[in-house]
Amino acid sequence: MSKNSQKNNKKNNQDTVLVWREGNVATVVLNRPEKLNAFNLAMWQDLGTVMLKLGKDDTLRCVVIRGAGGQAFAAGADIAEFQKVRFSSLQAANYAKPMDRAAVAIRQCPHPTLAFVEGACMGGGLEIATQCDLRIANQSARFGIPINKIGNVLPYPAMIALVDLVGRSVAMELLLEGRIFSAEEACVKGLVGRVVEDNIAEAEAYNSARRIAEGAPLAARWHKKHATRAQNPEPLTTAELAQPFLCCDTADYKEGIAAFLEKRKPHFEGK
Repeated sequence: MSKNSQKNNKKNNQDTVLVWREGNVATVVLNRPEKLNAFNLAMWQDLGTVMLKLGKDDTLRCVVIRGAGGQAFAAGADIAEFQKVRFSSLQAANYAKPMDRAAVAIRQCPHPTLAFVEGACMGGGLEIATQCDLRIANQSARFGIPINKIGNVLPYPAMIALVDLVGRSVAMELLLEGRIFSAEEACVKGLVGRVVEDNIAEAEAYNSARRIAEGAPLAARWHKKHATRAQNPEPLTTAELAQPFLCCDTADYKEGIAAFLEKRKPHFEGK
């Protein structure tokens, strides 16, 4: 973990979710390292609140989500609290509300989101990673949803995101076998886009975030919106077909063309 994150953790180690930013890149840290960042109810609630707030910050260009401690992104849910808060169908339905809120806040965040996965990424951790636009893992990362071992069933929002990402066959492999995937297998099967050696993984994740942040932010938002729409089988309307061309009326587009012709780095302002 970077020096900035270590410093921030020392100051706020009572918080289940930490946030810090460097320029126009924000980092969201799942902060229960003593539990390998396993989700409890408070963490689900805090993650949703944090992501909703960041989504309203137009000065941001990218959000990185990671786990504290370097040993895990998030090792699933904290099952130790289940007998108190998730031990009946009614309790489970109520418990799912902050889970869904956090997942939707990530999936619908207008800024590009990147999950930086170190170590264990299990259960709820993988559910969160699948909601992000990009996933980069270190070689030590491990992935799985072994909830068949406790008789649990994946909620529909998480199932939809998982099947959208890797298809029904891989989703069934994860859920029916409860097997843990290595980082390499996860990459081959589409759970992550890139696997990087442990000693340079953090640097590569933030290099990716900076490349995203250097791009035109309005174009990034449109690409996120249009990629989601592309998964909807309903025919595109005339207005929708025209939307991609609206970028050509923006100041960022004019700046991008001018910078290219002048052989300089563009300065995008999101206008």
